[in-house]
Amino acid sequence: MTAEEKTVPLSFERVAAEETSARAKRFAEHARLRRSVRKFSNDPVAVEVIEHCIEAAAQSPSGANKQPWTFVLVTDVNVKRSIREACEREESAFYAGRATRRWLDDLKPLGTTPDKPFLEQAPALIVVFAQRHGDERKDRHYYVTESVGIAVGVLVAALHHVGLGTVTYTPAPMKFLSKILGRPDNESAYMVLPVGYPAPDCDVPDIERKPFDEVIVRV
Repeated sequence: MTAEEKTVPLSFERVAAEETSARAKRFAEHARLRRSVRKFSNDPVAVEVIEHCIEAAAQSPSGANKQPWTFVLVTDVNVKRSIREACEREESAFYAGRATRRWLDDLKPLGTTPDKPFLEQAPALIVVFAQRHGDERKDRHYYVTESVGIAVGVLVAALHHVGLGTVTYTPAPMKFLSKILGRPDNESAYMVLPVGYPAPDCDVPDIERKPFDEVIVRV
């Protein structure tokens, strides 16, 4: 072990085999119920609940442990309105000409449009930023896209676990989010996640997942 290497004992709870199987099955069944929510109730959500979910996401592995993510939690109604207005401007341009016909055809079953009221309806927005490098350019970050993607996956699972709805939303381009939220030049907007309780009359597209045997290869 070199002078730079430091270790601590692993804190790990080994679960009995039968309980492992039961937990895996329960988690899969719960995950199967997760859907993207685009219509939210105005019921408030405790900020600390969302913060705990973000804290869980921040435990994700990352390249060289650089943890290249920033989670901006937005609850201010005026800021949410500004984000919605900017997103809808970009979305209008997307639907009017940026998107290919094939792309628009693929979106039809989902019923999406340039209008994004959920950005104001949801009591909170989590805007995830990817740090291309540290505060100084000499502080390199590695596997940034992969690392932030893992963290977002954990975040989505955590929000679903506590009974909250969300949708992974990626307007393009997203540079306006850095300006609205005052983020530094080394960060790029990665994703917006509206968070809240689904509205009582929330409907979701009637879609199906691929059969399990189509997504797993056993070797």
